[in-house]
Amino acid sequence: MSSNQIRLKSGTEIRLKPRSSWTPSQIVLTVVGVAVSALFLAPIVAALLTSFKSETEAAAIPPHWAPVEWTGQAWSSLFESGNITNWFVNSFVVSVCVTAIVLVVSALAGYGFARTEFRGKSVLLGLVMAGLMISPAVLGVPLFTTVQQMGMVDTYWGMILPQCAPAAMVYILYKFFQGVPRELEEAAFIDGAGRWRVFFTIVVPLARPSLAAVGIFTFIASWNNFLWPYMVTNNPDLMTMPNGIATVMNSYGIQWAQLMAGGLMAGLPLIVVFVFFQRQIVAGVAHTGLAGQ
Repeated sequence: MSSNQIRLKSGTEIRLKPRSSWTPSQIVLTVVGVAVSALFLAPIVAALLTSFKSETEAAAIPPHWAPVEWTGQAWSSLFESGNITNWFVNSFVVSVCVTAIVLVVSALAGYGFARTEFRGKSVLLGLVMAGLMISPAVLGVPLFTTVQQMGMVDTYWGMILPQCAPAAMVYILYKFFQGVPRELEEAAFIDGAGRWRVFFTIVVPLARPSLAAVGIFTFIASWNNFLWPYMVTNNPDLMTMPNGIATVMNSYGIQWAQLMAGGLMAGLPLIVVFVFFQRQIVAGVAHTGLAGQ
């Protein structure tokens, strides 16, 4: 019996097809994929290795990848000099609250624009879409003035509410709801279901991939938001991770090893979210119809 044949217990022989060699296009795509992956992983690896260097070695010129003497001084200094536990909790609370509010607001607004007719709908939709063309930095001063007049400076709500105007997320769910067959809703209406019951029992379950993508995008954007929490709070106990780490660096100078350790701490939840929810991100983008636009 040749090497490309398998004999079963019944005596039947199965001939296996020889493994085809790689085509030139497959080789090129593999090499390109490895190169791009290495390009994206290199900064993370460099930050991790730098965090285990001493401050003197981390600031050495020319720099080198692996530390000569491995030390966890940067990590211990980060926990000792900064209130990093509170910053982590604050970032988590703010990001989760912003994500929950954005999901509710964008789902209701997107469904309302996609399925209901009312006077001034096109104008209101145009105003919402105009929010995509305005930089958040431009709105910093008027938002801060509003928050200050409402007495929400140095509060959780002052950091949360101004981040809950999701024009882009409304548009994503609006495009998805437009693609939901109206026949499903009409059948439920005939059976006596109301608009709210149709929304929560039919539309929302169908929109799970898009809602997951919107939630992940919002969580990542809120977690990485530096400018607005920096403007609205000066209380060290309310600072988020990006603001807290920046404060430590300003107080003690540029300490590269400690900076890299803090950056890895701040980026760890985002890496975990992407690793475990990358399938939902891809599925959400595909379901919204934005992949081909």
